Amino acid sequence: MKKQHYLTCLIIISLSTIGEAIRCFQCSSGQDSKGEDNCGAYTKFDKSAHIAVDCNSEESHMPGSFCMKVTQQGPIGFIWDGRWRQVIRRCASVAENGVTGVCNWGVYENGVFWEECYCIEDECNAASHLNLNIGLVATTLLIVYSLFL
Repeated sequence: MKKQHYLTCLIIISLSTIGEAIRCFQCSSGQDSKGEDNCGAYTKFDKSAHIAVDCNSEESHMPGSFCMKVTQQGPIGFIWDGRWRQVIRRCASVAENGVTGVCNWGVYENGVFWEECYCIEDECNAASHLNLNIGLVATTLLIVYSLFL
């Protein structure tokens, strides 16, 4: 079998799971009652206290094909306990930078730090830091490589 045939088979096998719906956690610390931290703004996110939703179901607040985690944090002294923090976990359909497995960050004019992380594995937005999906990167590189054969 030619090298191109092996590569094509590998790409098809790698992409076979992409059509499946992704499951993500969805919560917002902005909706927590006073004194609660259900979304992991100040404490570690408790996966056992949440059920991930299918991003293409009616349960999902936003349909999508990957997961997202947004963190916002105010500067020191913003409120009495030192730092104001907010975390949002949800499905996402479009990343501003067009890729998943990465985090973008910046600072608003009012001094609030923000970070948006995107990932493409089930329940991947539960992590404190989202990691790059090696399988997705390998598949993308194989596709690009096969185009130039």
